[in-house]
Amino acid sequence: MCPIPAKGGASGTAPMSSIFSLILGDKRIRIPTVTLVALAFTYASTVPYQSIIGINELGLSNGAYSALVFFSAIVNVTTSLMLGIWSDRLKERRPLVLALSVAGMLGFGSIAIIHSPAIFIVSTLLLVPMSNSTYSLLFASLRARTNQIERGQAAAVTATVRALFSGSWAMAPGLIGLYLANSASMTPAYGIAAFASLICFCLYFFFAPGNGTAGPAPDHVGFLASLKRIFMPAVLGRVVVLSLLFGLQRLNGMLSPLIITHAAGGTVVDVGFMAGLTAFLEMPFMMLWGFAQRRFRTVHVLAFGALIYCTYLMLLGFASARWHIYALLLLNACGAAAILSVPITYLQDLIADRPGLGTSLISLNSFIGTGIAAGLFAFGTGITSYSGTAFVGAGAGLAAIGALLYLESERRQARQPA
Repeated sequence: MCPIPAKGGASGTAPMSSIFSLILGDKRIRIPTVTLVALAFTYASTVPYQSIIGINELGLSNGAYSALVFFSAIVNVTTSLMLGIWSDRLKERRPLVLALSVAGMLGFGSIAIIHSPAIFIVSTLLLVPMSNSTYSLLFASLRARTNQIERGQAAAVTATVRALFSGSWAMAPGLIGLYLANSASMTPAYGIAAFASLICFCLYFFFAPGNGTAGPAPDHVGFLASLKRIFMPAVLGRVVVLSLLFGLQRLNGMLSPLIITHAAGGTVVDVGFMAGLTAFLEMPFMMLWGFAQRRFRTVHVLAFGALIYCTYLMLLGFASARWHIYALLLLNACGAAAILSVPITYLQDLIADRPGLGTSLISLNSFIGTGIAAGLFAFGTGITSYSGTAFVGAGAGLAAIGALLYLESERRQARQPA
């Protein structure tokens, strides 16, 4: 294990190579990181093709598929919260990761092998959301370890790991698309996801003994007592504000393809190219935001990144040609990288003494943010155009930034002695 400065030590501005050396040299960081890279393939192999398989290949109606996605999201956030609380009561998280990897193998594998609407519904509703909860558990394992090192360095590690996850995510769809280019069915993509789950299982089974919390197991706090901490105003209020910022990224995912193919006069090729290129460019920006957290407060880094994204959405609303979209590429990637990576540390800090519970807030944040994005899209398109809805999103984002800074200034004042 490489030497790591103790928590509270000098932060400094270590080169990026030192962060990679830290990740590779410490097994309690390296194994969750490599597992997250493998886990990204389970998402990237299935998310782009799920609706095609469910509706086009298996004959689900649009309404049935929408309901399936909604209830699947509820199962995912519920599982993440429950396992997050439970994992804080365990000496290590390894058994949970192994169990969820098995759920992924069964869920993805059954869809790939058995072409049945019933199997697709059961797997998508239960087993796949359980597999997706592995994401929170792996970041909880990382947090349990990085709690022992200097805070700025820990934030840089988290951002770098999130960037590696995004890079894996960005690479997989293109490779899988080429592999399935001449296939009559897209279900083999779920076979690739099952294999990725198998890799996750093997990584933790063979290489991660004792890869949970580094210290003794925490006190056995009751489930309801732990759950109450999420609904404390100081926590829930910040989760909702961050969910609005996360919702901006999801709103852009709905709007940008429509603006590209309508107002900007582009094609679906432009849509795919922009999505892939943005995902790749997010990687270096995520690492840069991680290093920024070594010099500045997390909330200020997040607010600045969100402001960049609001500027992007505002300019997206003015886009009327293809080159306008490409000109906004760096702004889009820079702001999105902040919204996707910086909140991980911020949310974990809300319940810093409980890595599992704090990290489970990521799933809650994603769930609420997706709902907010749907609401903003419905509201914006109901009163204006797609381009006008981008302005609505930018305005909502500015309000969220103001609320976040207000909440943090209020907390700082409360901490000051009378």
